[in-house]
Amino acid sequence: MKKLKVTFNAPVTLMFVMICFAALILNAATGGWANNHLFSVYRSSLFSPLTYVRFFGHVIGHASFDHFLGNMMTLLIIAPLLEEKYGSGNILFVILTTAFTTGILSFIFFPRVQLLGASGVVFAFILLSSITSVKEGEIPLTFILVAVIYLGQQVYDGIFVDDDVSNFGHILGGICGSVIGYQLNKKGGGKGQGALTPGAGSLQNSSQNGNHLTYY
Repeated sequence: MKKLKVTFNAPVTLMFVMICFAALILNAATGGWANNHLFSVYRSSLFSPLTYVRFFGHVIGHASFDHFLGNMMTLLIIAPLLEEKYGSGNILFVILTTAFTTGILSFIFFPRVQLLGASGVVFAFILLSSITSVKEGEIPLTFILVAVIYLGQQVYDGIFVDDDVSNFGHILGGICGSVIGYQLNKKGGGKGQGALTPGAGSLQNSSQNGNHLTYY
């Protein structure tokens, strides 16, 4: 009988989860300093090097263990399958693209909001997973249903529900996943084929620097 062994099957996904966990521990150890200065994005001076760190770092910050767990559970269900199909480089590209897009647009349009969390990345993977079977001139019905249900709910909640969720981050993440997924499949998709490059639930309350803390 062949001996079973544990494999590091999705390196980018697993490293992302471990980095997020390390960031959560670091934030707790520093009494919230790490989230405020490294792992959230908000309007700050373009002359500060940490501003550019936060454009990417906000997706690895989480406000609590429950917040972290909610995002990581969904991520660990979806992302390893996508990493197997598209390769680690493309999955890293999705994460970085979603982080930067969400970070820079939040910086520009929501100057008094402090955003952190991996829900944008999770939504990118949800939409990416629904478009994996796209063919030339065809749009999968599953993609349409997922887009309507997930993104439609975010639009509805953003307009009619007064809660602390960053629907903006979720929608942007979904858009990033959809666009990248379409391009990957158009170029041939699959591991080692058509590689683009090798390679945001949100609650709100007061932060230490006076911004409206938003975690998603």
